[in-house]
Amino acid sequence: MKTVNHWIGGKTVEGASGNWGPVTDPATGAVTTQVALASAEEVGAAVSAAKEAFATWGTASLSQRTAILFRYRALLDAHRDDIAALITAEHGKVHSDALGEVARGLEIVELACGITTQLKGELSTQVSNRVDVAAIRQPLGVVAGITPFNFPAMVPMWMFPLAIACGNTFVLKPSEKDPSAAMLLAELAAEAGLPDGVLNVVHGDKVAVDALLEHPDVSAVSFVGSTPIARYIHTTASANGKRVQALGGAKNHMLVLPDADLDAAADAAVSAAYGSAGERCMAISAVVAVSSVADELVDKIRERAEKIKIGPGNDPTSEMGPLITKAHRDKVASYVEGAAAQGAEVVLDGTGYSVDGFEDGHWIGLSLLDKVSMDSDAYRDEIFGPVLCVLRAETYEDGVELINASPYGNGTAIFTRDGGAARRFQLEIQAGMVGVNVPIPVPVGYHSFGGWKDSLFGDHHIYGNDGVHFYTRGKVVTTRWPDPSEAPVGVDLGFPRNH
Repeated sequence: MKTVNHWIGGKTVEGASGNWGPVTDPATGAVTTQVALASAEEVGAAVSAAKEAFATWGTASLSQRTAILFRYRALLDAHRDDIAALITAEHGKVHSDALGEVARGLEIVELACGITTQLKGELSTQVSNRVDVAAIRQPLGVVAGITPFNFPAMVPMWMFPLAIACGNTFVLKPSEKDPSAAMLLAELAAEAGLPDGVLNVVHGDKVAVDALLEHPDVSAVSFVGSTPIARYIHTTASANGKRVQALGGAKNHMLVLPDADLDAAADAAVSAAYGSAGERCMAISAVVAVSSVADELVDKIRERAEKIKIGPGNDPTSEMGPLITKAHRDKVASYVEGAAAQGAEVVLDGTGYSVDGFEDGHWIGLSLLDKVSMDSDAYRDEIFGPVLCVLRAETYEDGVELINASPYGNGTAIFTRDGGAARRFQLEIQAGMVGVNVPIPVPVGYHSFGGWKDSLFGDHHIYGNDGVHFYTRGKVVTTRWPDPSEAPVGVDLGFPRNH
């Protein structure tokens, strides 16, 4: 059986806690790997390695940092298929989807390669007689990232490339459910020339998480996961004096107006709801159909959903793979099984799905629930599986009110041909990311990703300008260089004058 250990100080370090976690192949249900679960002492060793590395990395030149990052980008590009294969083997998503994940992670590496322009400061000359003021940004020190199972390569790459480009050193705690991709990312960084200790990877459960949140040498924590855990991360890390960005859960809505292209809307709904088996924080999980379009839209979604081919992620003909664990599969199925009793019309029920030859895999088919009420479990909870709810609204205003009543504010979309309605929507809707005829409005790397309300705890979104600001802190320097020909001005106890 394969064993995944830690990466500390530029090398593999065997787990010493005696605790191990199972990693399964979602397509077969078989345990293929054991992963070391770190103790607080092992987390401390990773933080110590990062702290030691910061002494030199934090003052390394921008050209040195970016040269390494350019080499790293080339290695990641060359190993796209290898990274994607590890994702498919442990997460279950189809290979093409895994490749897409790697590509979106590479966007942030490319952003980090251009960090020289992002870290330029500001200078005001002659603010007073021979006085200049400069604003600069400096790294924080040791920072940590705690990342989810659904994007085992992309989300870590949303964090550590930008953090280390800014001069920080990094401790990554990836999901213990699919840890291998993170290890390959670290190994390739070392191959690119990243100094030992700048990037460390420790695996673990709550013990490792709490050790990072409480360690006095960790200056900041980035997190992506569910809302309850994001709230806990934010509260605990903040109480320990750390800067925190904690991205939580979502219930992303798609508002479809009567004038929309219903074929395009149905295509988008199926793609956004069922891609990666619905295990995306930006998945569309609720379609709000306005007025008379609901019946026709539901029919079009059903027709498309019935044609999706489900199978092992390494089968090129598969369009959707299994869920990551059996427990998660059973939890997702429970929402569908209880939907009718809570008033929903079950248009498609995927709970009985299986794949010939892979009967022990974590399979579930596509489910479509119509006429869902706002107080039902299937609507209120983040299901994180291939279940799409359809709600009905009489007017645009009713639809916006419905969406804004959700405690989540991650992403949302509107489908319409009416530019005026679209403009109103982007201003009135309470969400951090908005799509107009775009179902999954994930920003490109040079804009920042993040939601509102219970979808984000902390003041900074992830990557983009917000990411640079999160991983640096500002300093203002005021200088006076008297002209050699001037006599000393003498003592002046008055308030400093700037004019």
